[in-house]
Amino acid sequence: MLPLAAAARLQGQARLAGSRVAQRIPSALRVASAPMARTRAFSLFPKAAYASSASSEKVPLSSERYTYLKRDPSFKKLSQEDIDFFNSVLPPSAISQDEGDLEAYNVDWMQKFRGQSKLLLKPSSTEQVSKILKYCNDHKLAVVPQGGNTGLVGGGVPVFDEIILSTANMNSVRSFDEVSGALVCDAGCILEVLDNYLAERGYIMPLDLGAKGSCHIGGNVATNAGGLRLLRYGSLHGTVLGLEVVMADGTILDNLSTLRKDNTGYDLKQLFIGSEGTLGIVTGVSIMAPKRSKAVNVALLGVSSFEQVQAAYKRSRDELSEILSAFEFFDEASINLVKKHLVAGNNDPLESSHPFYVLIETSGSNKDHDDEKLTQYLEGLLTDEIVQDGVVAQDTTQFKNLWSIREGIPEACSKTGPVYKYDLSIPVPVFYDMVEDMRARLNEAGVIGEDKDVEAVVGFGHIGDGNLHLNIASKRYSDEVAKVIEPYVYEWTAKHAGSISSEHGLGVFKSPYLHYSKSSTMIDMMRRIKKMMDPQGIMNPYKYLPEEKK
Repeated sequence: MLPLAAAARLQGQARLAGSRVAQRIPSALRVASAPMARTRAFSLFPKAAYASSASSEKVPLSSERYTYLKRDPSFKKLSQEDIDFFNSVLPPSAISQDEGDLEAYNVDWMQKFRGQSKLLLKPSSTEQVSKILKYCNDHKLAVVPQGGNTGLVGGGVPVFDEIILSTANMNSVRSFDEVSGALVCDAGCILEVLDNYLAERGYIMPLDLGAKGSCHIGGNVATNAGGLRLLRYGSLHGTVLGLEVVMADGTILDNLSTLRKDNTGYDLKQLFIGSEGTLGIVTGVSIMAPKRSKAVNVALLGVSSFEQVQAAYKRSRDELSEILSAFEFFDEASINLVKKHLVAGNNDPLESSHPFYVLIETSGSNKDHDDEKLTQYLEGLLTDEIVQDGVVAQDTTQFKNLWSIREGIPEACSKTGPVYKYDLSIPVPVFYDMVEDMRARLNEAGVIGEDKDVEAVVGFGHIGDGNLHLNIASKRYSDEVAKVIEPYVYEWTAKHAGSISSEHGLGVFKSPYLHYSKSSTMIDMMRRIKKMMDPQGIMNPYKYLPEEKK
């Protein structure tokens, strides 16, 4: 049995285990009864901050970093004739050749990838996108679709001089059925704006990301974004009902259905979910919005081993089942960085450090029912000494504070300097072995420590769907460090039957390593699909698929 104080902190005023009720956090540990919408604790850089936060000289051109990539000489270079055509389609405010404006769209938010585009187009309708792509296809002008530019693998910024087509001006909700929950909207709608729109109507978006204040729903679909709600609501392959897509030749594919069931022919929308703008541009999305839960509970638990993390997860599936909406984990190195670099670090309510932390969220329609299930679950963890410490949020502030620790980890890593980010799907039994093996490898190479390039190796992610975020926080990018990490990280993942990309996509960063997750037969089939749907190869070139050997 745990010491009285530790058990009491987990329970506070809530009766979880008989008389163990000493309170440490004022009014802590009973869940809020009102519906609550989680908001971002930390914002991504706004576009206007990109150029000022790091000069262009500090961000090397992607073409210089990835020297194996060569500009396709068959692509036409931009001419005044082309500019004149685009001016005939779009108003002056939707076209920019200004170098300062373009820098914000040429450089990704991590300041890791930088393109050389000379033209930004911001259409406001599907018909405008169609006219633009038809012209680009006829004249073989390469195009990069861009949403909120919050990607992590360089998929949304140019490599060379591709035209940037931003969906930022396509940001309207087209319809919402309050009976079925079917939402139809433009691809440029910001995820958080959609979630707030639905909250007013008692519904919720089925996905939630740390970047939700900036990312676009079209980009989410194009990258098959996962996030914090996947455990409860599944992936976009299941929640997207229909899509409107403009093909490379300008053809508008109107598959914007709101039907839950349609068993007529090939399910074409699935081809575009996760295609990263290489087959066409998503301009409209129909998605199934679940009802927003009336009762939400959040608990932060401290545990001493990853085996205990697994035990807590297994038991949560058995005992919380239908109300379990999130099961996140992070290690001690993660929370140490949050405490060091972010205000959110002050939100840690646990008295002592722990090797691992678990954040659990439940959501349901009956507060008394949910409270009882959570009480029994936590009491069992205490009794069996699976959990060493923990708290449960009572009010909205505590709710946000606990989530801010988990959601602040990526930003805390970036405060150190450049971050080597790896988004991996790994079987849960060997989930954390990846982090430990990488940490040992970097130690052996002598590149980690106070006076070394690497400050910390952290592991966090979504236990519920086997998604590990391996972040290697460094003081500077180094070829020496990169060679220690890659391709080892991909070889390790392949050896354990994992995937090199769980939810971030491939972009330019991971495309050369696709063979670690897909067979040559599957890659060949992907190439055939690409050539059939984009024979000129103008859609987001140099990415997604590995370069063909010539």
